[in-house]
Amino acid sequence: MGYLNGFLVTLRQHRFLGGSNVTTSYSGGRVSRKGGRVANRDEKIAKPERLHGRHVLNRYEDGMEKCIGCELCAGVCPAKCIYVRGADNDPQSPTSPGERFGFVYEINYLRCIHCDLCVEACPTEAITESKLFEFSFTSRHDAVYTKDELVVDDAGKPQQLPWEDWREGEDLLTSGWMRATSSAGDANFVGEVGWSGELGYGVRAAERPAD
Repeated sequence: MGYLNGFLVTLRQHRFLGGSNVTTSYSGGRVSRKGGRVANRDEKIAKPERLHGRHVLNRYEDGMEKCIGCELCAGVCPAKCIYVRGADNDPQSPTSPGERFGFVYEINYLRCIHCDLCVEACPTEAITESKLFEFSFTSRHDAVYTKDELVVDDAGKPQQLPWEDWREGEDLLTSGWMRATSSAGDANFVGEVGWSGELGYGVRAAERPAD
């Protein structure tokens, strides 16, 4: 009976049966169809500017990768979901400005708890997070994001994979993550360049000073 009661609670909350949502106006992205056409689609609620969502790996404005393969993000991750292996740059055709670059970079989203410690630990602000957190997988293979899937495109925007539910504005503010402990996070440093410029997409404003 316990299982049946659980299903009854879910059915009572369904809008088609006169129910209402438990928490917010967003009820999971359900789509109703009439005559083969989409009649209604739930809208997502607005998200905070610094939401911890799906990660991206940023690049400099000249296209070089910011990741230097230091593995600090993997070392600080409490869920052990990040796997990084660095390699020496080719002097004739370097991937990053440093001596090394992230040769292998993987994030297992079956383990990730979106704590943001990887972002805090990164010395070059290579890894940041988008506002996307609605993504599901049909296989464990899809849940392990590779470097090719995490690195931003030529416009500095996150790659949008088939199983991700991107909506308008969710790819904004994915770069220039301002940490409270860094100079870039202080309003007194507005206009001061701490690192070489990124591809110029979604740079965040500096945090307001504490009252």
